[in-house]
Amino acid sequence: MNHLDLMAGPPPTHLPVDPAAAEVDRGDAPIDVVRRHPASPVAWAALAGQAQEQGADDVTVYAYARVGYHRSLDMLRRNGWKGHGPVPWEHEPNRGFLRALALLASSARAIGEADEWERCSEFLRDSSPTAYAALLG
Repeated sequence: MNHLDLMAGPPPTHLPVDPAAAEVDRGDAPIDVVRRHPASPVAWAALAGQAQEQGADDVTVYAYARVGYHRSLDMLRRNGWKGHGPVPWEHEPNRGFLRALALLASSARAIGEADEWERCSEFLRDSSPTAYAALLG
C-alpha cells in the first residue's frame, strides 16, 4: 500500500526549453531576441542583465527584469506551478525565471524599494537556494 506524504511540499517545477535561450547563447543582441520572443523570460533576463552591465539606469533594469519576472510567472503556471515550491537552478530552462527574479531583487534594492528586495530575494531563496547563492549570495 502506498501512503501519501502529507508533509511533503510540491514537486519541483521544470520549465520547457525556451527557444530564445539558443539565440542568447550564440550572442544575439538581447533587444533583438526580445523582439523575436517577447514572451521569453530568458530574453528579458538577458536584456535586463545587459542593461545592468552597461550601466543603464536602475529603473530601466528594474523594468526589464519585472517584465521577465511576469513572463516567467505565466510560464510557471502553465507548467503546473501552484504559486510556491522548488524551481531548481540545476534544470537549465528554469534559469531565465531565476535570473529575472534575481535582477528584479537587486534592481529593487538599487532604487530603494526595500520591501520588493526582501520579497524577491526571499522568493528566489525559496525557489532555489542554489540560484540564490549563485546570483545574489
